[in-house]
Amino acid sequence: MRNKAFDCIVLTIVIIGAINWGLIGFFGFNLVSTIFGGMSWISRIIYALVGLGGLYLISFYTNFGSNEA
Repeated sequence: MRNKAFDCIVLTIVIIGAINWGLIGFFGFNLVSTIFGGMSWISRIIYALVGLGGLYLISFYTNFGSNEA
């Protein structure tokens, strides 16, 4: 049994992280460090949340193809 609200929050956090990595890769622009400062404590928390969210989303592969409503 999954918590759909939590899944949506985690997915949103990981999408924001992916967009940030895209900005870094294509334009050399780090949005997180621009807003919160380079490796400040809040930047580190954001990066940690994105990383944990990515690890959590790995569990989606176990449900891939299931008919769960």
